[in-house]
Amino acid sequence: MENSSYELFRRHPGNPILSVGNWPYKANSVFNAAATEAEGKTLLLARVEDFRGMSHLTAARSDDGITNWQIDPAPTLKCEPEKYPEEQWGIEDPRITWIDEISKWAICYTAYSKGGPLVSLALTSDFKSFERLGSVMPPEDKDAALFPVRFNGLWAMLHRPVPRASGLGAHIWLSFSPDLKHWGRHLEIIQAREGGWWDANKIGLCAPPMETKEGWLILYHGVRTTASGSIYRLGLVLLDLENPAKVIRRTDEWIFGPKASYEREGDVDDVVFPCGWVKKGNKVFMYYGAADSRLCLATADFDALVGSVLKGVEQ
Repeated sequence: MENSSYELFRRHPGNPILSVGNWPYKANSVFNAAATEAEGKTLLLARVEDFRGMSHLTAARSDDGITNWQIDPAPTLKCEPEKYPEEQWGIEDPRITWIDEISKWAICYTAYSKGGPLVSLALTSDFKSFERLGSVMPPEDKDAALFPVRFNGLWAMLHRPVPRASGLGAHIWLSFSPDLKHWGRHLEIIQAREGGWWDANKIGLCAPPMETKEGWLILYHGVRTTASGSIYRLGLVLLDLENPAKVIRRTDEWIFGPKASYEREGDVDDVVFPCGWVKKGNKVFMYYGAADSRLCLATADFDALVGSVLKGVEQ
């Protein structure tokens, strides 16, 4: 039995579902897509890297979330360094959250500034026009997503700041805001483990929080540094429904990691990196970048994901 048979997510046999060969315009690679349901279709907002090395975001839509993708003929969300200087070296790795209260999607993405990567935020009601709120976190910070509801009147965001001092690790933080622009009450809530763990020293959020009856389901990546480079794998955390600063459970073992050749070889080897997932019935569709070179799909049973994290370590 192959090791991959123990993983909670199952790779789609048609992977990769999207690559640069599908793109309607010139690009180097396509990966790390946010995901949501919009107008009866699955919408992916993919990171696309051009031949300068800069990234922008482009939407692709599908009726079944697997095939027959309709891709915007030009970049959907481009960097605008003349208005937003923090986007000078591109924008990347979006996460999408639908917010009922304002009837808009909120897109957290990484803007790459001279001072390093930081978190920016944009709102949209149609993925055609966007209201940019600009940078909302200073560098170095990334891997951010919003919760879809307020907590005690405040919006909440998960993100991953990295201290300038070396050796302090990279952990997942929670911050709050009254208006989506000004953020405070910063709390470190999920720590990278130490030593030989698969998620030692560096972790970060993957897809946005998914609400369950048991709590907020969090998909995160852990990075293990080896003699031949870094390996990115995935784990689960459960946060309290009413108090997202409270961690309830966390899986000890990774639930998905690079095994297929398209995940192990590419612009950056040994990387599986999801920025979006969509629940369809009792199945979760996870869209992930593979080796920073292509876009893939893996699916899992929703109840199995929740059951797995509930068996994890109590925090």
